[in-house]
Amino acid sequence: MLDPGTRIYAIGDIHGRLDLLVELEALISADLAEARPPRTVAVYLGDYVDRGPDSRGVLDHLLDRPLPVEEVVHLLGNHEDAMRRFLDDRWMGEAWMGFGGRETLRSYGVGAEVRLAKEGWMKESQAALARALPERHRLFLDGLRLWHGEGGYLFVHAGIRPRVDLARQDRDDLIWIRDEFLDSDADHGHVVVHGHSITRRPEIRPNRIGIDTGAFFSGRLTALVLEGSERRFLST
Repeated sequence: MLDPGTRIYAIGDIHGRLDLLVELEALISADLAEARPPRTVAVYLGDYVDRGPDSRGVLDHLLDRPLPVEEVVHLLGNHEDAMRRFLDDRWMGEAWMGFGGRETLRSYGVGAEVRLAKEGWMKESQAALARALPERHRLFLDGLRLWHGEGGYLFVHAGIRPRVDLARQDRDDLIWIRDEFLDSDADHGHVVVHGHSITRRPEIRPNRIGIDTGAFFSGRLTALVLEGSERRFLST
């Protein structure tokens, strides 16, 4: 349960769908207009980039047009982690291209600058992305948080390793874990609110709530609204 007077909007994986982000944030703004508590918080669960067509536009939007709330928290997803690592290590590129990196490169104009089938294209793509990436985007990526805790909730991108204290959690588990977390019925000490693992509808379990509804292909971007003991959803 959250403290009285607080409402949290937790927003699932966006994956380059700026159109859906704008639509969902309009729903959130309308929800705030109906009844606004003293303190409002937006927690974005990560995976802003890859797969969808406008990763660059999503980051610009998050930086330029924040929601009208008192606090905004941006968490790190595995896709932002891969993008950031590619800038320092081109050998990360082959894996990243396999799960959405090509779409992100194109959103920064790199696909037009580098012939992706050409020998040595990975090194050239790395250099081209470094040139195209605004410094404020780099700072945004570097500043993403691993988790946010509030009331009886823990917000994290992928999940946590069951029966491991939060202080001892492995960073990669927080942004990558699946089955060991998803299949666990352990009491985590918090209800974990997460994205990363796609379901057709939000998945509510006693120990976790998953809100990645596959926006990049389904057209459904979901927000969980928490207030007191109430839980409800907004969706495109």
